[in-house]
Amino acid sequence: VQLQASGGGLVQAGGSLRLSCVASGSIFRIATMGWYRQAPGKQRELVAGISSGFSTNYADSVKGRFTISRDNAKNTVFLQMSSLKPDDTAVYYCNYHAGRLYDYWGQGTLVTVSS
Repeated sequence: VQLQASGGGLVQAGGSLRLSCVASGSIFRIATMGWYRQAPGKQRELVAGISSGFSTNYADSVKGRFTISRDNAKNTVFLQMSSLKPDDTAVYYCNYHAGRLYDYWGQGTLVTVSS
């Protein structure tokens, strides 16, 4: 399974970005997809997840600001980020999970939010 994330960049506080992650070499529709982030000096944390049944969950810090979605026809998961804050600055990673032996990570895309 290969995951290609894109859409990161530099944005001012209050702005928006949309991240995309395309999965190849997998049965995308059966996987739980997630977006994680890792800020400098901090542990990687879950930002949002979406199950194969389209159930979603979010970190408290992003609820109401971020929206995760998926397009199974395009093997793609999205993260729409709005009202961005400097604390959202991190490398964002997408994750594919379809069981203990089927857990894969993308290469990460950097999001920088300036104040």
